[in-house]
Amino acid sequence: MKATLYRADLRYPHLQLYTASSGSVPGLDTLYLLLEDKNVNGLGEVRINIAYLNGYPAERVLSDVIRALHQLDLSQPASTLLLTLPHLLADFLAPTRMMLDIALHDLIARQEGISVAQLAGAENSETVSYHTNQTLFWTPMDQMLQQATAYVERGFTQLKLRVGVASFAEDEARLSALRRRFGHEISLSADANGQWQPEDARRHLPALAKFDMRYLEQPVSDANAHYYPALADASPVPLMLDESMSSEADLDRILQLNGKIMAHLKLVKMGGIAPTIDAARRLNAAGVPFMIGQMNEGGAATAAALHVARACQPAYAELYGADGLGNDPVHGLTYHQGLLSSQPGAGLGIRFTPSQAEFIQEFEQ
Repeated sequence: MKATLYRADLRYPHLQLYTASSGSVPGLDTLYLLLEDKNVNGLGEVRINIAYLNGYPAERVLSDVIRALHQLDLSQPASTLLLTLPHLLADFLAPTRMMLDIALHDLIARQEGISVAQLAGAENSETVSYHTNQTLFWTPMDQMLQQATAYVERGFTQLKLRVGVASFAEDEARLSALRRRFGHEISLSADANGQWQPEDARRHLPALAKFDMRYLEQPVSDANAHYYPALADASPVPLMLDESMSSEADLDRILQLNGKIMAHLKLVKMGGIAPTIDAARRLNAAGVPFMIGQMNEGGAATAAALHVARACQPAYAELYGADGLGNDPVHGLTYHQGLLSSQPGAGLGIRFTPSQAEFIQEFEQ
């Protein structure tokens, strides 16, 4: 098996990325791993400029990926590598594990002539689609409403507003403006990215009841996660954890709350498709609602999250990552009428154009 590493800086020509936790994000620094085995290819992807999420500088992730590829025995069958990946890469970063896991799933599914969703347990999933929300990033009010209108006109009626950047009065004004413009034509939620102090959250949560929100994501930081049981008991809005759902220990804590709080599962935090599927199955078995989601990411990472959602059937999905990218070397995803779809066929239903990315290194054993 041959492995080739590529890198690209992805940009949105018509979208400004800004959240309370990330600040302004000019582009997506992205790695691609192309696996080639007897004329069958598999593609993995990971965005690496996400230190605001995991604390890892981009160059540390790149170094970790290269170290992992030097360590792996690429003469082994892809299925063997995937089964042993948790043990082989136990000491490596979650983004590294994610990229390798996605590439191996895509390769194995293509070798078997099925979709990754089918490989993960979904039935009747040659064509893979799932409903997705769209996120309204922090922009001036008029620009935010213009963006919301554009999403609704395209059939995307699940909208999530980023809050916690300015005052709570400003957050309320934005939520009010969305309800005035769209009424209950939209499903409305919000994400504070952990920016509220616990005492502020206690005051703010009752005031959100009038907006009829589906959920509020991460009102307080992970450092204050011990406040969540009491906040959930007092909140008129269902709460969901994102930054505080990054490990097996976090998953156990959410399960112990017996459905009081929802979970937001991201492949980049869990370490790929397989561990995310495992976490989703545990949540489903316990009757805890969850979301399969992502950050802003390119087409391969977005396709992986899509196939996981199709296999797991979450209550919510956040799959907007590749929507509107102007220079993505991955093609094959379609956003239409509230749905994200990949192309029919084997693997992730995408294709990769290496000439649109920068060659980094080749590995072969």
